[in-house]
Amino acid sequence: MLSKAPPSWPAAGIWLTRAATAFPTSLLLGLANARGQLFPFVPVFLALGIGAYFALPVEPDALLWSAIAAAGFALVALAVRGPEAWRPLALAAALVALGLAVAGWRAQSVASPVLDWRYYGPVEGRIIAVDRSVSDALRLTLDQVVLRDLAPARTPDRLRVSIHGVEDDAALDIDPVPGVRVILTAHLGPPGGLVESGGFDFRRHAWFDRLGAVGYTRSPVLALEPPAPGLALAITRLRMSMSAGIRDRIAGEPGGFVAAILTGDRSGVALETTEALRRSNLAHVLAISGLHMGLLTGVVYGALRGGLALIPLVALRLPIRKIAAMGALAAATFYLMLSGGNVATQRAFVMAAVMLGAILLDRRALSLRSVALAAMLILLWRPEALLSPGFQMSFAATVALVAVFQTLRRRRAQRLAARSHGDRRRLPGWLTGLGGIALCSLVAGLATAPVAAAHFHRMAEYGLLANLLSMPLMGTVVMPGAVIAAALWPVGLEGAGLWMMEMGTRWILGVAHWVGGLDGAVRLVAAPPPWVLPGAALGMLWLILWPGPARAAGALVALLSMGGWTLAERPVLLVAETGGLIGVMTPEGRALSRPRGDGFIARNWLEADGDAADQAQAAARLGDTDGPAPRLVVAGETWVQLAGVRAPEVLPEVCEAGVTVVANVALPRPAPGPCRLLDPAELRRTGALAAWRGPSGLIWVAAHDRAGDRPWTRVR
Repeated sequence: MLSKAPPSWPAAGIWLTRAATAFPTSLLLGLANARGQLFPFVPVFLALGIGAYFALPVEPDALLWSAIAAAGFALVALAVRGPEAWRPLALAAALVALGLAVAGWRAQSVASPVLDWRYYGPVEGRIIAVDRSVSDALRLTLDQVVLRDLAPARTPDRLRVSIHGVEDDAALDIDPVPGVRVILTAHLGPPGGLVESGGFDFRRHAWFDRLGAVGYTRSPVLALEPPAPGLALAITRLRMSMSAGIRDRIAGEPGGFVAAILTGDRSGVALETTEALRRSNLAHVLAISGLHMGLLTGVVYGALRGGLALIPLVALRLPIRKIAAMGALAAATFYLMLSGGNVATQRAFVMAAVMLGAILLDRRALSLRSVALAAMLILLWRPEALLSPGFQMSFAATVALVAVFQTLRRRRAQRLAARSHGDRRRLPGWLTGLGGIALCSLVAGLATAPVAAAHFHRMAEYGLLANLLSMPLMGTVVMPGAVIAAALWPVGLEGAGLWMMEMGTRWILGVAHWVGGLDGAVRLVAAPPPWVLPGAALGMLWLILWPGPARAAGALVALLSMGGWTLAERPVLLVAETGGLIGVMTPEGRALSRPRGDGFIARNWLEADGDAADQAQAAARLGDTDGPAPRLVVAGETWVQLAGVRAPEVLPEVCEAGVTVVANVALPRPAPGPCRLLDPAELRRTGALAAWRGPSGLIWVAAHDRAGDRPWTRVR
């Protein structure tokens, strides 16, 4: 048999041209046919626009915003009146433009003064929040701020002060209750920028919180005025009063833990306990988020529906499902107000309200459409939430859980339909429940692990074990105990509920300390390239949301993106913006120029390297150094770090050709020799510096260049 001859080159070209034109046509037709299933993609395209805004190197001017607005209106018109096949694509592009516009509007709407110099003097303000810093110091957030010799137009709307030198909150001269007007003497400065190029930008976070200054005090904090009347502050004072009452009734760690999960007040949770929860992957139970809101509304909904079902007259005449949903929504609203209403709790409330609203409208409560609606509302309300680990982890877990359980429900229905009625076999209820808990922990853990590793540079190796041992008690003991305590508190019989919560909490904390103390409980990982997490998220969303066979392409994109993590390359040299620290990569890990000082920066550098060493251990990697200051040699360049008031005296001894001197104090100009000087004044113009090895030497990137010219970076 003769084989068919291969087509000639012109024929092959014609065939490829037809295929290339046929593919977009078939894609457009597929989109048009699937448009009834594409609603879950709405927040995805909104997020693309929001992410594009935050990735811009410069803030758009009025002309560019006008062009974006005109393009958006044109795309909306095309989506409404254009050809049927092009409408989904036009709508998607319009949503991207909307995301850009919403993020830009939000950034401008929260604009407030930012302190642009170091301030030391009296500070007056009203307490609006009380929490703890990373170093476990009590921290006050103040509004209605007054600073000495500073006009109101230049005074920050809010500032945050850590109280140092006070080991116990009871040693304070005042009771730090929100609403109290206080006066103190504090050291203040602008919110810090990037500790390294591409790292977490605290200035951006502070900008959206209207936080215009941060600092500390070692002086007494004095009360000027008691809390003024007002609903918002009255609820806040009720929250703090309940928190104190819980800690009085439940002593020790369990009391602080219970107060944190019920009122959002973490001031009673020790740093050691928080670290144990992180090491065991149980830190999520401490944050009032989807877990707590879901458990609370689930318990209230189930209790109300079960109680109403026991009354035949009510069960037969009234829609008890909707009545229970309204009761659960009221409980969720009260929980939102009581917990302080932070962003994580607001996100959880929106999701719970959407689910309960679906019940009221006779729709399926747990569906990808409900999750998409919740995400869309949050992104339109607070577009900056897209960048937060809480938002990413919450929706990653929720989308994964809904997708998995919808798939299992669908397959179970298919299996049951294929069997005869008498052939149906069911597992025991306790075994089914245990399997469901295990599956939830596994799915949520797998969905959130990449996000947690990318943001916090650590993975809890035994997190699944800790969650399996703890989560059943959260749903069956702790949160039901909270509902019982709240219901019986007005009549003074809350003891039973508090006892239930204490017992469940003691078990959870015991599991956290045990699992967190196991060898190898935490594995540190290096920070990924910035495109890895967005690429993996888009790939998984495509895999879950796309209704056709082409969804398999999403898995490929996600796998390739996660594979890019292995391409992560850390800088060989890092210089802190303060001039107080240099870090050079060695075969043993990053060596630091100082064993103490700039501890926050050192910890961030080492964690981003995936390095478990502390600052002192990293400084010991330099070995014995000759001369008045340690010398670090990278790619033939010599770096010397000076610190303290003696730095100008030591400078002539180290200022040689080919040497760069970095100091955390001002150095005299001109230099006493042929060296290059980097002191705080110089570094303030560039920000932190990072260098990678290049073909012809070091490739430098300045943090300010990476951050761009944005509203939150214009204060130097």
